[in-house]
Amino acid sequence: MGAVLKVGCCGFPISRKKYFKTHNVVEIQQTFYKIPSEKTLAKWRDEAPENFEYTIKAWQAITHPPSSPTWRKAGIKIPKELEEKYGYLKPTKENFKAWELVEEAAKILNAKVVIVQTPPSFGCNDENYRNALTFFSEISEGTKLSIAWEPRGTWLHNLEKVEEIVGRTDIIHCVDPFVSNPVSIKSIVYLRLHGKNRKWPNYRYKYTDDDLNTLKGKVQEYISASAKKVYVMFNNVYMYQDSLKFKELIATRGEAIENK
Repeated sequence: MGAVLKVGCCGFPISRKKYFKTHNVVEIQQTFYKIPSEKTLAKWRDEAPENFEYTIKAWQAITHPPSSPTWRKAGIKIPKELEEKYGYLKPTKENFKAWELVEEAAKILNAKVVIVQTPPSFGCNDENYRNALTFFSEISEGTKLSIAWEPRGTWLHNLEKVEEIVGRTDIIHCVDPFVSNPVSIKSIVYLRLHGKNRKWPNYRYKYTDDDLNTLKGKVQEYISASAKKVYVMFNNVYMYQDSLKFKELIATRGEAIENK
């Protein structure tokens, strides 16, 4: 059996009902800002086709300190004495409790992949290296979830450190393939596309035919290197149009896309 390629968007760019007709996977963004209620999560699961897949972005409590603007957007207030306990993958009971809530949300949605996106302010240094290694070691042990870490900031210039963490834990290195390749190819490859050009991320970028052909080549490289399942998730203003165009490109070249 060949590898499976799943193409989708980071968030619903159109109504869920219409999206379900053209795609078979979406990455839920709301879980990053605040974990939705069990009722809401169950509703999303129930309204989706049986073969539709949700992936989710981990709650910012794990990755971003309460001083982050994204916390204000979520309307969550943390007691002053607990502020230092959250974010930056700190191996604290507060962060591990936050992860338990993420696991519960994933279970309700029947999601198999969770994306942990750390901010540029979580740079590559000794403390953050230890935090990442300890936190990922703990949460990946015994879990049925595939955990995909998307590091930003100075980690992009210290990929050998990312490789050490990925190599010593059971997690996936999530990348934008136009920025870097994964440090290692595991059975699952998870790609998030945030636009191109000098300023990255560049969410207003629209991918060209040449870009999509380059992307196709990269996917084929990952599959040749042992990937069994590749997620290609667009996260730009034109994500819906670009994802459809890429699905069409793959389909016309004889590649297999689940439920295309």
